[in-house]
Order: sequence, then C-alpha cells, then structure tokens
Amino acid sequence: MNAIEINNLTKEYKDFKLDDISLTLPSGYIMGLIGENGAGKSTTIKLLLNAINADKGEISILGKSNKDNFKVTKEDIGVVLDEAHFPEGVNAKQVNVIMRNTYKNWDEKVFFEYINKFSLPLKKSFKDFSRGMKMKLMIAVALSHDAKLLILDEATSGLDPIVRDEILDLFYDFTRDESHSILISSHIVSDLEKLCDYIAFLHKGKLLFVEEKDILLEKYRILKCSNAEFDDIDKDAVKGVRRTDYGVEALVLKDKVNNAFKLEKPNIEDIIVFMAKEVK
Repeated sequence: MNAIEINNLTKEYKDFKLDDISLTLPSGYIMGLIGENGAGKSTTIKLLLNAINADKGEISILGKSNKDNFKVTKEDIGVVLDEAHFPEGVNAKQVNVIMRNTYKNWDEKVFFEYINKFSLPLKKSFKDFSRGMKMKLMIAVALSHDAKLLILDEATSGLDPIVRDEILDLFYDFTRDESHSILISSHIVSDLEKLCDYIAFLHKGKLLFVEEKDILLEKYRILKCSNAEFDDIDKDAVKGVRRTDYGVEALVLKDKVNNAFKLEKPNIEDIIVFMAKEVK
C-alpha cells in the first residue's frame, strides 16, 4: 500500500494554478516537497488534508480516497502546519486534554515525554510561545497518537540548528517502522537532502520532477567551461545554465557529457536552482 497517491491533481485560483500534479509516496519512505514561496506546496498539503476541494484529480491516503470517510483516515495522520493552530490561552497540559478527547489512540505518556524532551513549559500560555516552541508543541502532538503518516509543512522552520537536527532524527526514527511515512515541505533544502528518500520539486504550480534522492544526485553534474567549449555540448544534456564573466556553469545529465570536461557533483539545492532558472 502506498502512503500517498496523487493523480492529475489541479486547483486553480485567480492568480495561481496547481497544474496536473501526480506523485506517489510508498509506505515506509520520506518525501521532501521543495519549491519557492507560491510554488504550490501549501496548496498541495491543503488538498491532501481535504481542507480545500480540487478542481480535478484524485487523492488516496493510506489506501483510501481522501473523500471517503476521511475523518477515520485522519486518525492515522499526524499534521504540523506552517502556522500552529491552538487557542491562544491554552497551555501544554490543556493541549493534552484536548487531544485526549480528539484522537482514539492518544498516548499522553508519549506526549509528556516529548514535552520534556523539547523543554517546553507545562503551564505557559500558547500565545506566549516563540515560533520554535509552537512548532515543537505541534510536533509533539503529531507524534503522540500512533500516526502512520506525517504531513509536515515547514515543520523545522524557526528551530535552531541543534534542535532541527534532533527533530530530523525523530522523523528518521519514525520511518524505521515500514508502515510509517512522511511528506515534508521545507525551505531548508539541506534538511530535506539529509532526511528524504524522494524529492518532489514544485515550481510555479508545476511538478518539475519527483525522483529518488540518490538517483537524482547521481544523475546530474555541474559543468564548468568556457563559452566556446559550451557551444560543443549536446544541448539535450543541459538542464540549466548560469553564464558569468568567467564562462559557463550548467546543470547537465552526467551520462551525456564527456568526462574530459570539469564536472562537479551537485547538491539538491544546486539542482533546483538551475532548473528553476531554466523554466520561464
């Protein structure tokens, strides 16, 4: 069973269109959803959670359509959104009571273990939390009701590097259970490169690629050469170009370029920056 299946998903607004998106996240894996502000990441997540209606397409989560009795399916989904949503006056102890009456499988022992791990105050009002504290509280909730799928929108945003690293380790441990999966969007590409098995790149509402991370990193190289040398390169091999006063840098398909050229291995951020420049 796949954790997520999206087929031909389209949602159009006055000034934006999520355009015919299709992707699959197998169970037991982590997919990173990458894209600039306004690329369609949050729209995709809202569609997955049935918070807005699609104009076209189908979504299946944990083997069920997100239109069919999705309230039951939501029991198995842990969600962390870019903006945490709790009443301003509640504290962590009261959040436990709320969640205990929300999720059938709520485990308050696990919840308070995370509260302690994240050094969160029990009686401080949510409105007085920093952004990082709010995100940690949301993550504690998401991990405390035996979810099978985590859907995370900028879940590491606002966290310092040490805490981010600890959170990423928690997410990695979560998917050691082969029935657990994660879809995570983030602007921090290095986090996704460290964590994810698959990378999906949204740009201006279009899905430019969805691919296994290791294959992606092996598939491309950065070519550095003079303008004259670049003229001899097979243009079908070129996926993005940056021209400077000193010559040309290009993202190329490794197997279509002679090894005599200077080729460097890219990271995920290199790949998406080059591809975004190429797509008008």
